[in-house]
Amino acid sequence: MTRLLSCRWVKGQHRTSADSTRQRWLVFSGTIWTCATTIITAALLILLTSESSTLAEPLELAIKANYLERFAPFIEWPPTSFATADASLTICVLANDPLAPLLEQAAAGQKDGSRLIIVRRLGQTDSAAQCQIFYFEPDDPVGKQIAENLQNRPVLTVTSAAAEQQTPAIITFVIDQNRVRFDIDNTAASNAGLNIGSNLLALARTVRRTP
Repeated sequence: MTRLLSCRWVKGQHRTSADSTRQRWLVFSGTIWTCATTIITAALLILLTSESSTLAEPLELAIKANYLERFAPFIEWPPTSFATADASLTICVLANDPLAPLLEQAAAGQKDGSRLIIVRRLGQTDSAAQCQIFYFEPDDPVGKQIAENLQNRPVLTVTSAAAEQQTPAIITFVIDQNRVRFDIDNTAASNAGLNIGSNLLALARTVRRTP
């Protein structure tokens, strides 16, 4: 909340400043970026602290769906991950996954910068190579095989698992004290050519790093 208030204060400073137009624009645009990333981080914090005495499955799925859409601004993909400079950012999920309709609802009309975020439902024989984010359930052999095939490719693979399980994914959702948390394998992300922002790493329950 302090940072959000400071964003408004800086914008007020800008309006009364005697600096040049260019200097004022740099301050203003920098303020917009700082505020935007702060708001997104705050949204993730709200999700992270969402809690109930018993986390019902529909609520758990809804929280995961919202996480998946909100991960995007914190991930940097190689330019070659997109066909064009303004191509959509695609989040993929298997067609029979119960998360799919909730993910479509969460991502509807959302953007990552200038890129529209879209959800693609994959069939069992579809490729996920053109996806930027791929979510799968760890007990789904098709999804697990797709994720294994995506290792070291610039796709953010995300799954769910018990805290002690190892998964072929970069981000793993876990339930910790009735909260949806997530662990990050930053080594796997680096091997895949992805750069995960420090704000998202700070929100993770655990982060695996290269020694």
